[in-house]
Amino acid sequence: MSRIGRLPITIPAGVTVEIAENNVVTVKGPKGTLCKELPTEMEIKQEGEEVIVTRPNDLKKMKSLHGLTRTLINNMVVGVTNGYEKVLEVNGVGYRAAKSGNKLTLNLGYSHPVEMIDPEGVETVLEGQNKITVKGIDKEKVGQYAAEIRDKRRPEPYKGKGIKYADEVIRRKVGKTGKK
Repeated sequence: MSRIGRLPITIPAGVTVEIAENNVVTVKGPKGTLCKELPTEMEIKQEGEEVIVTRPNDLKKMKSLHGLTRTLINNMVVGVTNGYEKVLEVNGVGYRAAKSGNKLTLNLGYSHPVEMIDPEGVETVLEGQNKITVKGIDKEKVGQYAAEIRDKRRPEPYKGKGIKYADEVIRRKVGKTGKK
């Protein structure tokens, strides 16, 4: 039995979960509303203040979908109550970030500034010129947008310049040494 899949999802106060046909789950909470179509093979039931996901049989595909479905619903519940955020750091001489409206402008040592527009449901907040916080209620969108920002200039192993996650550790390499 899936250890994650069989855990019940507790619904906090102020959150409503609606399960429509074809396993379309809508979660409403204080921060907003999320709607997602989940695998139709799984059986999603609401019992009081809990949501329980069960699988029809023990096929490998069903086992893998069981834990996934439960985690997706849990991420939606956490998103509408607390929200998600990822913190990125811009390291390097002359590398900086600026924000105007919903446009994020990054100067990353290229001949041109890189401009990115915040997608719907995701917001970026700047602390100083080198700390970017990506916030939102949808975990997938927050992670995707943070990854797209990081991809504009990934951290390099010699000087550590580039955009990295705040909790990421860069494996440093020793540069080449001169001849004697």
